[in-house]
Amino acid sequence: MSLSSDPITIPEAVKQLLGIVQRLHRAFPHKAFTLDGRLVGDLGEVLVEQMYDLTLLEGLQKHYDAKTPDGKHVQIKATMKANVTFPVDHTPDYYLAVKIHPDGRLEEIFNGPGSIVREQIKGRKATKTNLHSISIGALRKVQGEVKATEKISLRR
Repeated sequence: MSLSSDPITIPEAVKQLLGIVQRLHRAFPHKAFTLDGRLVGDLGEVLVEQMYDLTLLEGLQKHYDAKTPDGKHVQIKATMKANVTFPVDHTPDYYLAVKIHPDGRLEEIFNGPGSIVREQIKGRKATKTNLHSISIGALRKVQGEVKATEKISLRR
């Protein structure tokens, strides 16, 4: 079975992926880029750090991924699909959701106070994963409520 029209075996694909992961880790040693479901998240965090005026936290932190220059906590969520997650048990100062397209392009979906997203999911019951799924479409709608002064700035 192949992954595309270009024949490749699963072992070959895994070897190539692991080679890429090793290269990414050497370039960005503060992220693991594991293939266990965190790969898209780690890629998103690195792309966001390069694009926005924030600093990633070292390793895995419980509720936040980065800090702004003035010390505000940022939760970053990246996807290649139609949904992202939002925490059940806390509201980050800032929430930054992005979509990574197959060509590697990063699209901002939501950039603003976590309280705006929290308002969209209020009333939902807690989940086993402690995360609520929220559609990109829903986030795009509420992005219009965010003032320019409430967004994390792009790097200069």
